[in-house]
Amino acid sequence: MIDTYQRALIVGAGDGLSASVARALAGAGLKIGLAARNVDKLQPLMSETGAVARACDVTQPEQVEALFVQMDHDLGGSPDVVIFNPSARIRGPFVELEREGVANALSVSAYGGFLVAQAAAKRMLPNQHGAILFTGASASVKGYPQSAPFAMGKFALRGLAESIARELQPHGIHVAHFVIDGAIRNPGRTEPADAPDSMLDPDAIARSYLHVLHQDRSAWTFEVALRPWVEKF
Repeated sequence: MIDTYQRALIVGAGDGLSASVARALAGAGLKIGLAARNVDKLQPLMSETGAVARACDVTQPEQVEALFVQMDHDLGGSPDVVIFNPSARIRGPFVELEREGVANALSVSAYGGFLVAQAAAKRMLPNQHGAILFTGASASVKGYPQSAPFAMGKFALRGLAESIARELQPHGIHVAHFVIDGAIRNPGRTEPADAPDSMLDPDAIARSYLHVLHQDRSAWTFEVALRPWVEKF
């Protein structure tokens, strides 16, 4: 239940969905920690929510571990809600994809998810309490042409989420995966006037994250698929 959570860490924070989630969690009374490669862009959100922020490259194990050590101190205890948002996208014809870019995309989306979730679980297991939430995409469940690396990373992240849900939920740790099936409205991208509500509202998505944290453990959700009303299945 939401009133049992005290501290949240949002990894891969920015001014879009993660900002909406940060506001929602702060409004529910949680202390907020933010992590991103570039924390300078987070200053307005920090001022608004009282959050603390640390720089972190999720593909580097030592940086992820340092992030959690810092947040243990900054938040006055280990985060009991951890949200993983990072992803990397590289597009192009399959036979022309640059191998190093593909390796990086997989490292951010999948390996980064593993590192963050493992660090979170190590801190949550002794208390038999916590929540680890993963942000997925349409590509988590369906591959698109010229987008193989993104699908590979998101499929892998979904597999990670499902596997650790089966392992950790019996120990009091709620693991959930969110399929964001459609474009998200943000400050730099809005729907045309003749197609209102054809993009996902980030504040509405954030309310779904908050709803999952409200759930009683007798009826936990593992996966939520969110799509605007005009999106094709």
